[in-house]
Amino acid sequence: MQKRHAKLALKIGVTVAALAWIAVKVRWGEILDAVLRVPSTTWLVVWLGFVVGHALGVLKWRYNVNLGISSEKARLGALDAVQCYSAGMFANLCLPSIVGGDAIKAVLAARVTGRPEAAVLGGLTERLIDTFALLVLIVVGALWSREALPGWAQSVVQVGVLLTVVAALVSLPLLLRRKLERWPRKLRGTIGRALVSMRRLASRPSRALVVLGLSLAIQGWFVLLNRELGRAIGIEAPLAVWFFAVPMTKAITLAPLSVGGLGLREVTLAGFLGVLANVIEQDGVAASLLWQSVLIATGLAGGVLWFVLGYRREARTGAGRDSLLKLERGPHG
Repeated sequence: MQKRHAKLALKIGVTVAALAWIAVKVRWGEILDAVLRVPSTTWLVVWLGFVVGHALGVLKWRYNVNLGISSEKARLGALDAVQCYSAGMFANLCLPSIVGGDAIKAVLAARVTGRPEAAVLGGLTERLIDTFALLVLIVVGALWSREALPGWAQSVVQVGVLLTVVAALVSLPLLLRRKLERWPRKLRGTIGRALVSMRRLASRPSRALVVLGLSLAIQGWFVLLNRELGRAIGIEAPLAVWFFAVPMTKAITLAPLSVGGLGLREVTLAGFLGVLANVIEQDGVAASLLWQSVLIATGLAGGVLWFVLGYRREARTGAGRDSLLKLERGPHG
């Protein structure tokens, strides 16, 4: 209980500190002016592009889940996949991190297919590949944008990239070979599922490459959409800078350091854009807030889609059949 309170206090502290930095460093009137400079058509095109990216995300997630289901009848159908995925996106608005949305998707997919192991392992496999793809983008972005960094920072980036690659090559085989009973008891369930997922990927490298390719395409596409929002408010940073700043910001905000990434994403993105491209804080914060508006709009649309698709005769969730609140609490409340 004390550890839980300490973690919550840390998150609240980081969030308050980030919001305090924004309050001191930026002028909200200028942020509002920057946001209002964005044409509604530009925002709508970016939002539609984000939806297209998540349509590919549905395909990728469904592919991973169905890899563990041999029966054709039990496999996750296209509309069921859209419905479960939409519920996960909506849940991301309410839960503290993207992992919460993954859990909702897994619960719903397990209910629809009757294969909870496939749903959990499929979602975990996708998350592992997505994390690796994010790391690849960070490395590529760091090397691509290093000329925009000060001399000392270029050396730090090069050494950091080298150490990351070496650490991954050395530690991964050791982790895969380590027996489960040697891990702390509290971590064994999570570690066990992660190991199963990684061994599953190792046994089907061609399929893993397909998923990795889709993940790189989707995340790279999202970087381009972030850039378009930035350009709409007057940010003329090089593309290489965006390919480092956006993935790094996402990686930092995925860590449980703040309440839902609130404030931390704005500070981080504004910081990277400021250091790498001399972008003023107001514009960096405005670009981040515009992207947050895209995320919120998509999450709300996902909730509506999850509910509406529940009116299908064969639907097993949505339209009042289940509430996300019940799913979060579990069968015993």
